[in-house]
Amino acid sequence: METYQLSPIGYIRSPYKQKFAIPRQPRLVPDAKARLEFCPEFSREEFVRGINEFSHLWVIFRFHETVDKGFSALVRPPRLGGNEKKGVFATRATFRPNGIGMSAVKLESVEYKNGKLALILSGIDLLDGTPVLDIKPYLPYSDSLENASAGFADTRPQTDMTVVFSSEAVEDLRKIKNGEQFQRFIEQVLLQDPRPAYKANREPTQHYGMSLDEYNIKWRVEENINTVLEVKKIAQM
Repeated sequence: METYQLSPIGYIRSPYKQKFAIPRQPRLVPDAKARLEFCPEFSREEFVRGINEFSHLWVIFRFHETVDKGFSALVRPPRLGGNEKKGVFATRATFRPNGIGMSAVKLESVEYKNGKLALILSGIDLLDGTPVLDIKPYLPYSDSLENASAGFADTRPQTDMTVVFSSEAVEDLRKIKNGEQFQRFIEQVLLQDPRPAYKANREPTQHYGMSLDEYNIKWRVEENINTVLEVKKIAQM
């Protein structure tokens, strides 16, 4: 069997510090922004000359936190409630033979400062520290197929969740720079219902926590209502 050695061209700096809160597909959380910081050997403007003519990019990356766990021929897609198995090649599951993923994301801007190159992206679904293997422009005339069908994932995922913020959480957000934007980001994440599918209906009241950017967010789920209880800065060690 032939083998190939791939090296990252850069790494993602993302507000998602853990897999738990990451949306299951790109662009489901429009306010999710990240930086693609290029490795030194690719940190030259020539590599991205003309890229700002494109609104969206394909990002090809490595599932670095799961690749060492191996792969499975059958997986349980969240869209099916985790109750039905499908072949891994019929899904976008992370447990793949080569651990490679791809996401179509929006290009917000290009940064080049002090010899360091970065792309600002939005609508991302990537964990902080994700190694990027390649990027390619998104081409609407060929990449968007009008009559395509998508089997069990044929429609955008919808939930009946709502999000409210406690008075303490609102006060916490007032102390944060760009707090209104961060509140909108939190809301978009929770509207996707990041809970594992098998936990969704187990208990009438559930409490959760997640790390977004530099903050720990705690919230309560009762039926279809998410109540954000607090937004606290994570203490630096």
